[in-house]
Amino acid sequence: MTDETMSTALIIDAPAEAVFAVLSDPSTHQAIDGTGWVRESLSGEPLAEVGQIFRMAMYHKNFGGMHYEVANRVEVFDPPRAIAWLPGEGDDDADLRFGGWFWRYDLEQMSPRTRVTLTYDWSAVPGILREEIQFPPFDPQHLDNSLKHLDEVVRDQM
Repeated sequence: MTDETMSTALIIDAPAEAVFAVLSDPSTHQAIDGTGWVRESLSGEPLAEVGQIFRMAMYHKNFGGMHYEVANRVEVFDPPRAIAWLPGEGDDDADLRFGGWFWRYDLEQMSPRTRVTLTYDWSAVPGILREEIQFPPFDPQHLDNSLKHLDEVVRDQM
């Protein structure tokens, strides 16, 4: 962990392919989320390549019960080893604005188990945005919760 990243790891009793399948399915992201902000997938398609945009409905109770939408762009897609996305906003997928933070999952096969490392990185967030939003915007415990939820979802799907 650096001053601008947080990460945590968990060993999941499942093959990396099974874990990656869950991570690459946005319809599972609400169940995996450790913050409680993620709602439903609006795109409906599994993640399949770098550059793909997938949209998620979100809700943040700390901002007066604000409902909003996030347009995520897949930045890393390396089955079954790594997947990452950069959250952004905008109505047109060709003209999105990104805040500079990203989510990344790295999977290390340890037959028959998988070590999953979740990293939240906000090192590219511009200064003007840092004046509006405190980073990280959640407690590090949320990353641990996310990996515990991922473990539960993977076990439920096996």
